[in-house]
Amino acid sequence: MTSQVSSPAEQADTDTTVVGEQRKPAGAKSVRRLDRVIIRFAGDSGDGMQLTGDRFTSETASFGNDLSTLPNFPAEIRAPAGTLPGVSSFQLHFADHDILTPGDAPNVLVAMNPAALKANVGDLPRGAEIIVNTDEFTKRAMQKVGYETSPLEDGSLDGYSLHPVPLTTLTVEALKEFDLSRKEAERSKNMFALGLLSWMYHRPTEGTEQFLKQKFAKKPEIAAANIAAFRAGWNFGETTEDFAVSYEVAPAATAFPVGTYRNISGNLALAYGLIAASQQADLPLFLGSYPITPASDILHELSKHKNFGVRTFQAEDEIAGIGAALGAAFGGSLAVTTTSGPGVALKSETIGLAVSLELPLLVVDIQRGGPSTGLPTKTEQADLLQAMYGRNGEAPVPVVAPRTPADCFDAALEAARIALTYRTPVMLLSDGYLANGSEPWRIPELDELPDLRVQFAQGPNHTLDDGTEVFWPYKRDPQTLARPWAIPGTPGLEHRIGGIEKEDGTGNISYAPANHDRMVRLRQAKIDGIDVPEVEVDDPQQARTLVLGWGSTYGPITAAVRRLRTAGIPIAQAHLRHLNPFPGNLGEVLRSYDKVVIPEMNLGQLATLIRAKYLVDAVSYNQVNGMPFKAEQLAAVLKEAIDG
Repeated sequence: MTSQVSSPAEQADTDTTVVGEQRKPAGAKSVRRLDRVIIRFAGDSGDGMQLTGDRFTSETASFGNDLSTLPNFPAEIRAPAGTLPGVSSFQLHFADHDILTPGDAPNVLVAMNPAALKANVGDLPRGAEIIVNTDEFTKRAMQKVGYETSPLEDGSLDGYSLHPVPLTTLTVEALKEFDLSRKEAERSKNMFALGLLSWMYHRPTEGTEQFLKQKFAKKPEIAAANIAAFRAGWNFGETTEDFAVSYEVAPAATAFPVGTYRNISGNLALAYGLIAASQQADLPLFLGSYPITPASDILHELSKHKNFGVRTFQAEDEIAGIGAALGAAFGGSLAVTTTSGPGVALKSETIGLAVSLELPLLVVDIQRGGPSTGLPTKTEQADLLQAMYGRNGEAPVPVVAPRTPADCFDAALEAARIALTYRTPVMLLSDGYLANGSEPWRIPELDELPDLRVQFAQGPNHTLDDGTEVFWPYKRDPQTLARPWAIPGTPGLEHRIGGIEKEDGTGNISYAPANHDRMVRLRQAKIDGIDVPEVEVDDPQQARTLVLGWGSTYGPITAAVRRLRTAGIPIAQAHLRHLNPFPGNLGEVLRSYDKVVIPEMNLGQLATLIRAKYLVDAVSYNQVNGMPFKAEQLAAVLKEAIDG
């Protein structure tokens, strides 16, 4: 869904506050205005929590709020029902101002069963609202997750605003007119919950009803049942005495620049960025990929866009996927392969081959928890050193990292620019937090997109001493050091390819020590010479401490910095998109501060690179629990660093 907004503004990512309250006539319910809210839906992985959260998000986006989401689900296709490992959740933070994170702690938890309550109640602040499906709180279900007594009755939830709702019973009762079994009717309880929350927060309903009609177009009875459950949830909120107040969060029309907006996830933005890059380069887009969480959505999305000249190839394994992509690059396509960390390990030899052949290739790594299979559905940014050095021999590769879900679009364009201009494979490092999270994205105008068109080799480019004109496949552009891109089959441009070292210029096989030394240094010089923007520093108060981040830590870091500045504590911030090569002014920036703090979702990989290259004693702060940083957590760490 898209929405129009009109002017820019920026506000602090602070705690929820009550803006005002509208009193209703006697007997009617009051409406309380808030500036922001954090909601978490939680249940079994088969309860439809991701769909419920996605629908609430879509309606929130169409309403015009700024938002940020955090899906969290098991790696198993169907984890054991009613168990803690099987809990799936979806957190949404929406506001009437600019926000940067999915929020630290939910104001509202919707718990569909005891496991969902136990897995999430520890994240709630005192006073938070808890809506529980009481039908699922059977003795057996509670014992399965370690509840000896019912938490709904033993006083353990007295610090919260508890709303016991028999969601299953109410849903089945609402659908009794439909020709459905009880089991089929129970499946719609997530729509009942969505209707209730939509009433509580004044969300639009038309989009969800239209979505259900389209989703179940071939099963109109199921569509009608889900819509009926959705409406029943709305009506329950309107009529029950348990919910005396509903809440209103105004649109964030002042938070964004003028334009047309839509809600977008990181993987979808990345897919759109790749399509835009191929159009701007006037090249067909080829994706050679093997399905792997959390990168598979890019393959799924690109396969829908054959009308833009996109070809997708689901290979038998990771090696075949990148091999096909490299072949497509040799043939003149904008070639892409997508994967996660384990797949990068398998692709490493072919990435090295792309370095040797000096062909443009985008390697998209949606990072996840590792090592090995690790945590397939949890986030981490621990593949940086693998991207930098994870190949045999000296095989330098540019590295680009987006900072938000929407920024994945621009990062894809930037990675394509570098690959096409400098004839090199490029690593694009996103992660599970960005891939599955979402936020509003301003749809760019066509004239805002870069011109990525390239010139293929047309004929001979070198004259021998005897006057003969020949084609040298490794004769380089003096500015970029890129070699010519010769399309196979073009008369006069025949040349040899392969992984054995090439002779500079001619491209013939060469084992000469001096030639290998020269080629290694030329390939490194090409990467070192890539034109990247200088790093920008946000330092309005002339601080002495700088917090430096990369990738998806941008949101939590920026939110933490805002909190400190609101409290009158000066701190500077810089964020890196280009990790190889680093921006040219980075060393000067780092040395201008007394202290540099680098938060990362790894054990200090960027900090290691910074210390090695710039001899700056950067303070590393790490987290590798599969979840993004919390703003409050980082604010405390940064304040401690400033205080010394």
